[in-house]
Amino acid sequence: MSTALVILRSERDRMSAIERRIADFILENAHLLRDYSSQQLANALGISQSSVVKFCQKLGFKGYPDLKLAISEAVIRADSNGGTPLLPEGTPAVAAQGYDLWLRKSEAEEATRLINPPGTLTAVAETLGHAGTVFIVGMGEDDLHARALALRLAQLGILTVHNFDAAHMTASLSAAKPNDVLLAFSEHGLQPALCQLAQHMRAQRGKVITVTRHSANALRALADQTLLVAAHDERPQIERLLYHSALQHLLDRLFIRLYETDAARRARLQETLERQKGTEAIKCA
Repeated sequence: MSTALVILRSERDRMSAIERRIADFILENAHLLRDYSSQQLANALGISQSSVVKFCQKLGFKGYPDLKLAISEAVIRADSNGGTPLLPEGTPAVAAQGYDLWLRKSEAEEATRLINPPGTLTAVAETLGHAGTVFIVGMGEDDLHARALALRLAQLGILTVHNFDAAHMTASLSAAKPNDVLLAFSEHGLQPALCQLAQHMRAQRGKVITVTRHSANALRALADQTLLVAAHDERPQIERLLYHSALQHLLDRLFIRLYETDAARRARLQETLERQKGTEAIKCA
């Protein structure tokens, strides 16, 4: 069962500025929240008490007491590590950092799972599975995931056209048909070139699927379907790792959905893997 803390993190990117301030305060002071009334929380943030109440209700709680109880339960669960043994005293700092990273990755993956329920993955998988051609694009670090997914889709027998250059992809999209799909990767969804590609695809009457953070952004606004990532940490070097980990887990779920729902794809993947093994054996001989 997802904890209130995970829900806060997963919804943060969709919040207004005031809501993010409330969420960040709660996340940073979760252990102390039980001592705060809604008015004290409002005073600490310099906002109205009604803003706190509306925030709680927007997240699906009846009011502040329900949110505070859920946060307290989440803190207790986290302190007990859900039954996972605590690291022994004297554990080297490197090992402790590794454990913390694993924990934060797990939280990011759970938050991302929350905002991409099974129905969403099924719908996206059906769109990709029925596409004539899937055009896949990503720039910079986003291309790492775009390239890997393009390979996986090809292994399933799904025709893909991958490119990290907007100009080349524009040329490719000129031949797009109404049953084709543009799958665009962009963490923040702000690259004008990708927005232009999405508009081009819509003009061709094809479909657009975007993969971005769980935030309001220009690219996401142009999408017919979206895959979203929730990954937050005050340490920028850690937040980047969380984003890529959560995104990879999301794409793995999508791949499995595509694989399991079509016998022809399963057979195609098996044939491809056997062929690759044979090629590797020849190289080693």
